[in-house]
Amino acid sequence: MAKYGKKAQDKVEKAMHEEKRGQLKSGRSGKTVTSRKQAIAIGLSEARKAGGKVPKKAGAKKKAAKKKAAPKKRAAPRKKAAKKKAARKK
Repeated sequence: MAKYGKKAQDKVEKAMHEEKRGQLKSGRSGKTVTSRKQAIAIGLSEARKAGGKVPKKAGAKKKAAKKKAAPKKRAAPRKKAAKKKAARKK
């Protein structure tokens, strides 16, 4: 089964062409993108926003795995037993 859908392929292809021509800009700073990897990342990000079939980001996978593996905390033991013993001695 394919990891990426058609929409994701189209968005990445468009971003790569813009990067080659020097027209692809970074989102926040507005600087021209020169890295192939950054161009692919921008294309995938746009595909996610458009609702395309794209796997989750690596950071999101790590967070989900960490959350799942977190040990469950046990409740502190109650001190009712001590009160019962004191009542029995009387």
